Amino acid sequence: MDDESLRRGSSIEGDRHGEWMVRLVPGGASAKVYRCPGCDQEIMPGTAHVVVWPADERGDLTDRRHWHSGCWRARDRRAPGVVRSRNAPRYG
Repeated sequence: MDDESLRRGSSIEGDRHGEWMVRLVPGGASAKVYRCPGCDQEIMPGTAHVVVWPADERGDLTDRRHWHSGCWRARDRRAPGVVRSRNAPRYG
């Protein structure tokens, strides 16, 4: 998919970090596993989600990130993600 076809059907959303192109990916159109940068969990095939990339000229297809829809909506209310191994303690 090229830049122009990806931009069609997308909307622009702004937040404190800038403006973002946001496109809804229906569950039926999702065939791969992605990792959500909001929660660091996998987005499984068949799960509706959003694809987000910078709206200005610094963004292109390589800057796309797939987010759970809820994680994208809550991005300003969440603390930075902490990546832990499965056996790491959950305190501190």
